[in-house]
Amino acid sequence: MQTSLEWLRSMVPGLTTDPKDYCDHMTMSGSKVEFYTDLGADLENIVIGKILSIDKHPDADHLVVCKVDIGKDEPIQIVTGAPNTTVGTKVPVVLPGGKVAGGHDGSKTPGGIKIKKGKLRGVESDGMMCAIEELGSSRELFPDAPENGLYIMPDDAPVGEDAIHYLGLDDVVVDYEITSNRVDCFSIIGIARESAATFNLPFNPPVVKETGNSENIADEVTVDIENHDLCTRYTARKIKNVHIAESPDWMKKRLRSQGIRPINNIVDITNYVMEEYGQPMHAYDLSTISGKKIVVRNANDGEHFTTLDGQDRVLTKDMLMICDGEKAIGLAGIMGGENSMITDSVSEVLFEAATFDGTNIRLSSKKLGMRTDASAIFEKGLDPNNAIDAMNRACELVEELGAGEVVGGVIDVYPEKKEPIRIPFEPDRYNTFLGTDIPAETQLQYLKKEELGYDEEKNELIIPTFRQDLKVYADIAEEVARFFGYDKVPTTLPHGATTMGRVSKKKELERVAMFAARHNGFSQAMCYSFESPKAYDRLRLAEDAPERNFIRISNPLGEDFSVMRTLSLNGMLTSLGLNSSRRNEDVRLFELGNIYIPKALPLTELPDEREQFTLGAYGDFDFYKMKAVVDDFITLSIPDADIVYKATEEKPFLHPGRQALITLGNEVLGYLGEVHPLVSKDYGISGRAYVAVIDLPSVLPHVSFERKYKGIANFPASTRDISMVVPNDVTNQEIVDVIKKNGGEHLESVTLFDIYEGAQVLTGHKSMAYSLTFRAKDHSLADDEVNSAMDKILSALGELNIELRK
Repeated sequence: MQTSLEWLRSMVPGLTTDPKDYCDHMTMSGSKVEFYTDLGADLENIVIGKILSIDKHPDADHLVVCKVDIGKDEPIQIVTGAPNTTVGTKVPVVLPGGKVAGGHDGSKTPGGIKIKKGKLRGVESDGMMCAIEELGSSRELFPDAPENGLYIMPDDAPVGEDAIHYLGLDDVVVDYEITSNRVDCFSIIGIARESAATFNLPFNPPVVKETGNSENIADEVTVDIENHDLCTRYTARKIKNVHIAESPDWMKKRLRSQGIRPINNIVDITNYVMEEYGQPMHAYDLSTISGKKIVVRNANDGEHFTTLDGQDRVLTKDMLMICDGEKAIGLAGIMGGENSMITDSVSEVLFEAATFDGTNIRLSSKKLGMRTDASAIFEKGLDPNNAIDAMNRACELVEELGAGEVVGGVIDVYPEKKEPIRIPFEPDRYNTFLGTDIPAETQLQYLKKEELGYDEEKNELIIPTFRQDLKVYADIAEEVARFFGYDKVPTTLPHGATTMGRVSKKKELERVAMFAARHNGFSQAMCYSFESPKAYDRLRLAEDAPERNFIRISNPLGEDFSVMRTLSLNGMLTSLGLNSSRRNEDVRLFELGNIYIPKALPLTELPDEREQFTLGAYGDFDFYKMKAVVDDFITLSIPDADIVYKATEEKPFLHPGRQALITLGNEVLGYLGEVHPLVSKDYGISGRAYVAVIDLPSVLPHVSFERKYKGIANFPASTRDISMVVPNDVTNQEIVDVIKKNGGEHLESVTLFDIYEGAQVLTGHKSMAYSLTFRAKDHSLADDEVNSAMDKILSALGELNIELRK
């Protein structure tokens, strides 16, 4: 967004500060200034001159010698090669010692080019007559300037006066970085309001007078909105007896300062109002509108439309169109149609000021590849209450400029009026939020400067509809801070109760898993979440296995990455197989990654993403070493948990006699075991491999990281080792359960330290050796106490056909 300081000062008359000070203050109050440009900075001592006579140069065919009146007693002599010099014309003249911005080719020189008195081919020249480019501007903004030659000024230009001021080139243009939520600041009025509030000056926006004759436009023109969601308001007024002419100099100057090329009075009025009010407008030739009817509707898929730039556009059903009784005449909020454009012969004009859905305008302009000044404003979401003000301002300018006769009445289709919202006025809360101590009365003064209302009875702020950014108390606190001064807000410590900073329990559990794995020599692996459906065949899963209910990717990279995994083992076994093929003899890997369990197929909602702690190893490793890693993890995450490893044969990808479920009560937390030999072979793993998979969401509810210190035992422990011959169908867990149940209150721990199967043991049996530790908290245990407990244990083990080894 850019604004002319001259234009702003017309609404904030006391704004006399210099440009740098203005920019600094506006930035500090929240309207960030990117930079400013002093249009006349490199222009000095340039006046309006009148060519009195032209003589040929005695020594140059391409040069002429001119006598130029500059408003002084004697005319000056200037030698020029401009092809359009004519006696009686008025031109800008830079006098000796003055400066121009650049060359006639449009190039600009920083600091300007100083002009000196001198001689051209032996003839004295006391200055230079200028082209528009030498004044720092261009033919784009001054379309009446010749392509190659002097800029010819109007006949009524006062000779001897400052040419730069006359042309409006002594203005300062300020560029702002306006955030998209401050749509009110994409207008001269919006920036002027902010300027007045910043400098605590009166704000005098245009006061629009009533316009229109005794006729009523509603008797002739009708408007029908078919899609009220995309067009919330549509206003229209008619101008008859239109007189197309140039706009007055003051309007052309202001448009040029905004970078807009003056065209004619009707077009210039719509552009002027767009800059002043931030409301784009459009003018249609009413004679081209069939049935004098406006219909706002969605386009048809594949519909063709030719815009003002002569381009044929192919439309989609999402785009909003302005149509008459028979055809489309405009792309809503983007550009009008070639079939209703304003020409010099127009006699009746229909002005349009409407409010369209910003998102729809942005998407439509992007699809069409055409972003106009209007669409850039509409896409930010305009205040519908601003449309009628802009319309009336345009009609006022029509009458002021003599551009036509305004027909009375207005068509205003506004089904659901947007009303101001109310926010409680909470000055103490704002002070607490900011760390300030600003009196409530002062805060209200700040807010009233921005035209926020106040209901004293209800203690509520009334937020005008043009301030779409003010919704909650924090927004109001920011407004207070802006005009109090960000640089004055003190540094304060936060208020309120403190909390201990720490990671979530889930993240802590992940850390514990990584620690347990790395402590036992495992390295972290990263596996893909996408895999091939053939992986489930390699894992020997049945055709009706629930793990085969996987989610298929709609646009996969290929068959190998076409489904989302429901098991984490394929990636782990693939990694182990790759290491085995590279002859790595001892490999231990772990992964923390998600599996994706659909709640229904086809998908109706997001799947259940469950994080799995997966361990895999081969080489110098066995089942019990894997169990020890799992025990370390469980001990660190669920202290004193009564974890039971239950033998199972339900996992087809594990060895049927060397697998177990990890359970806590009746809940299964995971499983571990030796990989089935056929699966190991299929994945290219040499020798035996072992895996463990723990479902972290199942572990999380039981997690506790609180630890209480326990002192060193005051009394010694008593240890008993027993070696037993055990039937093969009796598991270690069964034996441990019996020992704990019968060991009494002094049993401290049970540890399996040896297991053996061989020729020295009965067929169908195995030898298992345990170390039992007993300890009392308040005395040294006597042999009788330990022996009594051991007798109960051995008696109970006998019921399992277990005998002491002799």
